[in-house]
Amino acid sequence: MARLFLACMVLLGLAMAAAAARPATTTTAGDPPTGSCDQDLQDLITNCQDYVRFPADPKIPPSAACCGVVQRVNMPCLCSKVTPTVETLICMDKVVYVASYCKRPLKPGSQCGSYHVPGVLA
Repeated sequence: MARLFLACMVLLGLAMAAAAARPATTTTAGDPPTGSCDQDLQDLITNCQDYVRFPADPKIPPSAACCGVVQRVNMPCLCSKVTPTVETLICMDKVVYVASYCKRPLKPGSQCGSYHVPGVLA
């Protein structure tokens, strides 16, 4: 278990370093802010990792601290950081569960990593 945690932390650290090295992108008026995406990722790791790791079951209701982070993060930015490697470490079904439990469900028809949220965008 400790090795899995260490591997997850190393991979997420590499993802954050790679994201920090990317040039800034422009946004349009309707886009959510992206300035704190790396901090959002760190906050999710700190507060939510126990609720999204494999195995897929049981699904454990997340803590108030985890839900507090889920409520304020830039979800599209974070979903763009979900690589196939990250998906071997976190259970996307649990991610969807946590987001819904925290009253911030993923939008129908959207994509988070390779996970396609069922439904069609209105």
